[in-house]
Amino acid sequence: MKSKAIFYHAGCPVCVSAEQRVVGALDRSRYDVEVVHLGEDRARLSEAEQAGVKSVPALVLDGEVYHINFGADLAALKSV
Repeated sequence: MKSKAIFYHAGCPVCVSAEQRVVGALDRSRYDVEVVHLGEDRARLSEAEQAGVKSVPALVLDGEVYHINFGADLAALKSV
């Protein structure tokens, strides 16, 4: 059975670069990967927050949050 990986981002240059490097490096035979653009899918902000995401880009892998660099604070995305 594959594990779930969710990559949350906001579309900024930092996020796009991280998506290319991090998501591209994941073994697709081991992980079902979903990419969520929080700037376009604002309904998923609360989901990201509940998962423990504080800023984007972030990868949630098997329920663990990995914050990558710093593109935008989740609170800033909620106020837009």
